Amino acid sequence: MKLTPKQKKFADEYIKTGNAMQSAITAGYSKEYAKARSSKMSENVGIKSYIEKRMEQIASPNILTAEQILERLTGIVTGEITETVVVATPIGVEKTEKTADFKTQISAMRDIMKRYPNNDKLIEQQIRKLSAQADVAQIQAKRMAEGEQNSSVNVNIVIPEQEDNNGE
Repeated sequence: MKLTPKQKKFADEYIKTGNAMQSAITAGYSKEYAKARSSKMSENVGIKSYIEKRMEQIASPNILTAEQILERLTGIVTGEITETVVVATPIGVEKTEKTADFKTQISAMRDIMKRYPNNDKLIEQQIRKLSAQADVAQIQAKRMAEGEQNSSVNVNIVIPEQEDNNGE
């Protein structure tokens, strides 16, 4: 699918900023249109394909992939990733490993993820899966507290098929 010059400019700006609304305005769309349709524009099949191709062209081994980001986020959440900090002690300073505050790092990772439109669905699916697992654990804990033994809970997670968006 061939993009219009505005769509191409939108996609190029989106790659730079990760901000759909501002990218649409910079590309020449009105503020009203950008506010109402910019998020849909990044999901447009042609625009999404163009962004993916451009991201592959500018890929570097120094840039984290979406999978690496998700693995790192998981490591942060589970405490598997620690950082070395210097702590003052009565006899001087000491280096120690601790679970770190990654607010800035998470913010940067989210910003990187914005540039990969397909990964929004992956993250949403993982969140839904984790939520379902938490619900199952809660039900099992409640049953165990009520004295039920060997009870199991079956959950079917349905992932809706992705729609094609061909709008501007």
